[in-house]
Amino acid sequence: MNIDLSREATEYGRQVLRALEAAGGDRLVQQAEEEPDRREKLVAPVLAELGAWELDVRGSADELEAAAAVCRAAGYRALAYPVAERLSRPADLDADGLLVVGDNAPAGAVADLDLRWVAVTLDGERSHALALPRSSPPRHSAFVADLDLTRIDGGGAADAVLGLVLPCWTLLGMLDRAIDLTRAHVVVRTQFGRPLSAFQAVQFQLTDAEVERGGVEMLAKYALWSLWDSPADALADALALRLAALEAAQTVFRVAHQLQGATGFCDEAFLSWLSRYSQPVRRLPLGLSATRDQLAGLVDRRGLTGLFNDADDPHGRPTW
Repeated sequence: MNIDLSREATEYGRQVLRALEAAGGDRLVQQAEEEPDRREKLVAPVLAELGAWELDVRGSADELEAAAAVCRAAGYRALAYPVAERLSRPADLDADGLLVVGDNAPAGAVADLDLRWVAVTLDGERSHALALPRSSPPRHSAFVADLDLTRIDGGGAADAVLGLVLPCWTLLGMLDRAIDLTRAHVVVRTQFGRPLSAFQAVQFQLTDAEVERGGVEMLAKYALWSLWDSPADALADALALRLAALEAAQTVFRVAHQLQGATGFCDEAFLSWLSRYSQPVRRLPLGLSATRDQLAGLVDRRGLTGLFNDADDPHGRPTW
């Protein structure tokens, strides 16, 4: 089993990052918030030029990996645009994107976009989704809008898995950036004549955050492999990834805000934007407790299969 992304997918992700930097970089999310009507024009043409919307994520493992790399790059820049949701659009319906929703109060970060959406629950129930007008400005809502659903069918089990996994790659990109920003901060800031990075307490906190981030990266790669090669376990692996990503986000952003102090909550610091626009990914379709309950109910007493097959255990028990 090789769960690492291909060199081509990794390089594609780098090219997406460079293109986003050239298009405005960190200013993209700020401009979207200042001018919501331009939200689509700021990002979609950049990714279209790189062929991102043409990726066949359901027909090719290589293109699925490339899509994951695009989502990670989008998260690194905290793009105020549903990149993962557009890349996971259903193959058999005429729609521009896919939203995984909870059973109650369906919502998505899709306000101010003239796009056609399909919503799917974890049980695979699909609906056409219409974004209702948002009730608060983007600064407070992060473009989250309630959805009006019209039931279609129940054939979306694979959609639900894909729609869970790709947004976790977006959140992984956000965790990458939060670590990078915090590391840069503690290197240049001094206390008692020494850089913050020289203090053991700071080193321990950063290490804890990086361990959490690294764990999410490993599980994200495994869930991507499971989605393609082991569909029977894919939903459990997708929920396990989401649970790990949400737990890691709590640790990483807590450490980042603690070490950057009050400046991390000011819009002059990009951590503030990153933290704010991570909220829709972390809260929708399910928060931490609800994700944990869903996973526990799904795997019950059999546990997760994980990276090692049952042949490694003479008793046939799951080895993860």
